[in-house]
Amino acid sequence: MDTNPLAGVEEALDALRAASGGRPVEALSPAELVTVSAAYGALRRQIDAAQAPVAAEIARQSRRELGGDSLAKKQGYANPASLIATTGGGSIGESLKLIRVGEATKPKQALSGEELPAKHPHVADALASGRIGVTVADDISKMLDAVELRASRQAIDEAEKQLVELAPGLTPDQVRKLIMRAEAHLDPDGLEPAEDRLREERFLVVREERDGSISLKGSLDPVSGAPVKTLIDAMVTNTLRTRGRASEPGVSHGRSASAGGARDPRTGPGSDIGDGADLAPAVDERSRKQMQADALVDICRHALSCDDVATGPSTTIVVRMTLDELERRTGQATIDGFDRPVSAAAARRIAVDAQVIPAVLDSQSEILDWGRAKRLFTSTQKLALTERDGGCAFCGAPPVQCSVHHIEWWVRDRGRTDLSDGVLLCTGCHHRVHDDGWGIEVRGLGVRGDVWFVPPPWLDREQTPRRGMSAHFGLAA
Repeated sequence: MDTNPLAGVEEALDALRAASGGRPVEALSPAELVTVSAAYGALRRQIDAAQAPVAAEIARQSRRELGGDSLAKKQGYANPASLIATTGGGSIGESLKLIRVGEATKPKQALSGEELPAKHPHVADALASGRIGVTVADDISKMLDAVELRASRQAIDEAEKQLVELAPGLTPDQVRKLIMRAEAHLDPDGLEPAEDRLREERFLVVREERDGSISLKGSLDPVSGAPVKTLIDAMVTNTLRTRGRASEPGVSHGRSASAGGARDPRTGPGSDIGDGADLAPAVDERSRKQMQADALVDICRHALSCDDVATGPSTTIVVRMTLDELERRTGQATIDGFDRPVSAAAARRIAVDAQVIPAVLDSQSEILDWGRAKRLFTSTQKLALTERDGGCAFCGAPPVQCSVHHIEWWVRDRGRTDLSDGVLLCTGCHHRVHDDGWGIEVRGLGVRGDVWFVPPPWLDREQTPRRGMSAHFGLAA
């Protein structure tokens, strides 16, 4: 084993030089730019991995019991984090992270002098090899430390191993979601007390500010927040889809007088209502945050007047758990659109609502294949694909933001409206897949299949298939 702490840094630096070839960035092709960016990321991870044990040793030589002999105090700093941040040019938070990771991944020393493995050996190996960075290493280590008194050593070791295998290539939000599911898997008994605390701490403050605006501030527990988030997300998603269709060629952007109602000020500038002819284009320029605010307003108006409010497709909350957990009434469940699992008790409380669909795995379901008899996928098929894909198969967006798309196009390829030809994609990834030339493969049958994406040749000459996002979250399934 190479004991040179800079070996990884030197190797990553050589890879970066080879990727750029010493040329200016303006001379690089798109594929080369991506390669160089990845090489810089690998170099940064190797530098952090080499610095972490240095930070841990500085902290060890600066511990409080040393008093005036503390390394940090001798150098004129209040604590080791300040010393590391000042000399390294980072923040206090980054320095504390380096210290924690260094302590979690350094080999232990037995009383006999024998060197023992690190507290988190899989994290240490992944960090040293550059597969994960300091932030991911710190997040995984903190979670494992939090559950070490409530989970077996074997379960913690297996979860650590799986986490470091799945984390590379994920976004920070996706890693956070993965870690939360792993924590719920390791400590299912800890879910219900946490939910009870969140329920006790729920609140909403509606206040009129001095400038006349109405401010809202609040926090809801998962059971209370599930219908709120699900409905608002569905309304916003429907608005975004409508806006996307309105921008397509050949689709009228205006409204006729027969459509009724005065012009909606939220949709931006437009012409006055005429005699029934199409109006000038009215562009919806609202941000997603503004759409969420307007959705809440629409819900409240509906409650006051009892008039219909356009919420788009019928909205339901999908709660999923295994058949065994349903029968035993223990364990955990997941709610579409929520990252952190909930307890079985919370799932039962949510299921009191008639607009909840309990998705029980391994149970019998309806006929899910329609061939060429139907062009649009049914709601039952979407539920089945949600079980398989978990949301957008490409980026992991929540199911409520996704539609079912034919892998083999309906018109061009004579595709079939079957599960094997369907995939859940959000609007952005749908356009990305089709416009950029990505291929899609489904391996396996039914809800147990996996979705793989084949990059276009301009992005990857070898066109190595990449597994869809749902496969990364199988740890606590």
